[in-house]
Amino acid sequence: MRTVSVIGFDGALASAITGIIDLFRLAGVTWARINDETPVPQFTTRLLTKDGAPCRCINGLTIQPDGAWNDLLPGDESDLVVIPTIGGPIDVVLAGNAELIEWLSTFRASDAGQVRVASNCTGAFMLAEAGLLDGRQATTHWGFSHQFRQRFPGVNLQPDKLVTVDGDIACAGGGMAWWDLGIYLVERYAGAQVARELAKAFVIDAGRTSQAPYSALQARRYHSDAAILKLQDWLDGHHSEPVTLERLASLSGLTERSLIRRFKAATGDTPTGYLQLLRIEVARQHLEKTRLPIDEITRLVGYEDVSSFTRLFRKHTGLSPGAYRSRFVR
Repeated sequence: MRTVSVIGFDGALASAITGIIDLFRLAGVTWARINDETPVPQFTTRLLTKDGAPCRCINGLTIQPDGAWNDLLPGDESDLVVIPTIGGPIDVVLAGNAELIEWLSTFRASDAGQVRVASNCTGAFMLAEAGLLDGRQATTHWGFSHQFRQRFPGVNLQPDKLVTVDGDIACAGGGMAWWDLGIYLVERYAGAQVARELAKAFVIDAGRTSQAPYSALQARRYHSDAAILKLQDWLDGHHSEPVTLERLASLSGLTERSLIRRFKAATGDTPTGYLQLLRIEVARQHLEKTRLPIDEITRLVGYEDVSSFTRLFRKHTGLSPGAYRSRFVR
C-alpha cells in the first residue's frame, strides 16, 4: 500500500489534517462496507511533526503524531507528503517553522510520474517558501492570492483553479479543497474507480474544478497605493458607465503607462480587467440577493448584450448566471 505522510505543525488547520487522513484511510473501505463487501485498504497514513511532538492546531486541539518528519528522508520512505492549511497568521507560522521549510527544500524534482508533495490552501505558502514552486504552476486560497504573488513572484499562481498539478507537486485551493485534492490523489494512486466510490461514499462533488465562484474582489484592495485605491473607490460608483483608460489616467493624475503599471502592481490586474471583475462582482450580488431578471442585471452592470455578458460571467466564475443564482441564492 502507498504511504501518505501528513505534516503537522502548530497553527495548522485541524480539519485539513484529520480530514485528508480520513479520506486516504477509507479509500477502498467505506464503499465496500456500504455494499457489504470485503474492504481493500489502499493507503496507510501517518501524521509527522517535528521530533514527534504533539502539534497544537489553530482551533486549540492538540493532535498526537505517529512520528517525526525530521527522521524521514525525502523520497525514500514516504510515497506522498501533504502540507495542510496554515490556519494561523501566515508570516508567524512560516517564521516559526524554519526547520520544516529547510527540510522541504531538500525535496528534488522527480520524473517518476507521480505526485510526491502536495499542499492544501495556504499550505502552498510553505512549499513556495521552500523554493519548491519556483517556475511552477500552483494555487492557494483565493483570499490570499495577492499576498502570495507579492511574496513569491516567481510562482505561476492560478488562484481560480481548485487543484493544480505541475510535475510531482500538487496544490489545492481554499478551505475545504482538501476534499478535491484527496479525491484527485486517490485517483492518481489507486485508480478512477476507487476515487469515484470514495467520492460517492463521502457525498463529495468530484466535478468541481474552480474556486472562482467563491472569490471576492475585496482581496484586491489589500495594498497601500493611495492613487489606485482612490480609482477603485471611483469605479465602485461608476462601473456601469463607459470607462476609458484615458479617463482613469486623468482622474488619477498619472500617465496611461504609469497607471497600468501601478494598477497591476497594486491589484494584480489591469484597469480594464479589474473593471470586468468589478462588474461581475456586482452582478453576483444581484444574483444572490435579488430576483431581478438576468437581462436587467446585465444592463445594471454596464453591458447591453446578454449573451456576451453570460460568456464573460462564465469565464470568471465557471458558471452561467442562472447556475450561479441556483447555487448561491439567499
